[in-house]
Amino acid sequence: MKNNDKIAIVCCSNGIKLKDKYKIDMLINLFIRFELVPVISRYIFEQGAVFSGNAKQRAEVLMDFYKDKEIKAIFDISGGDIANEILPFLDFEIIKKNKKLFWGYSDLTTIINAIYTKTNNESILYQIKNLVAEDMEEQTNNFYESLFLKTDHLYYFNYEFIQGNSMQGVVVGGNIRCFLKLAGTEYWPNMNNKILLLEARSGTIGQMTTYLSQLKQIGVFEKVNGIILGRFIEMENKCCIPTIIDLVKRYINRDLPLVKTSEVGHNIDSKAMIIGKMINLR
Repeated sequence: MKNNDKIAIVCCSNGIKLKDKYKIDMLINLFIRFELVPVISRYIFEQGAVFSGNAKQRAEVLMDFYKDKEIKAIFDISGGDIANEILPFLDFEIIKKNKKLFWGYSDLTTIINAIYTKTNNESILYQIKNLVAEDMEEQTNNFYESLFLKTDHLYYFNYEFIQGNSMQGVVVGGNIRCFLKLAGTEYWPNMNNKILLLEARSGTIGQMTTYLSQLKQIGVFEKVNGIILGRFIEMENKCCIPTIIDLVKRYINRDLPLVKTSEVGHNIDSKAMIIGKMINLR
């Protein structure tokens, strides 16, 4: 990224509520301070129920940004529930040929993993609105230095091995609930030899048991090279017993490498994870 580059701001999941417009304005002003040129989708704010536009409209504007050679990166500012409905309307051949990074988090787990599955392109799992949240000073420094100075400050995270002492593979996954929306579809990644990242904002023992059971039943834990557990916000805040670590260990073999980090997930100080990139943890 360099000065005067154009970047796109989109909303592929739930529309932004008008009461939160000031946050989007703050983010746009921050990009301008970075001497970037934000280009805003016409489908950003709620127009009815949770929709900023219908699925085809939201997909078309995203594809327009991929086709526009002047756009260097695409930042999704949304989250929620409905991102996966645009997948049938995306042209993955065009996305494959235009390797600009797509940034999003939470429900955008669906689009990010679909992009990897269909194109092998990398995307960034990150909440870009963290740049204007309570931890904004460190977040903006990490973001600026990683994009403009090519450091790894935004991507480096501390972790602890729970099982094993090393893991290597291409990272897939993200929010556990949203990732599982892709199961059984053409957008589900080939899980062989992958590193599976899992995190969650809401949900406690019952919900996580459901999700982990599904992952087990579709054979994921027998295929992957390792698992990275990020933050499981509600479980951890409520001090649930069993913990997410103990719960996951019920579903995996003892020889499958397992890592826990508090620096990836829905927290405002979260680091970014590159989905589709080879990672080597030791």
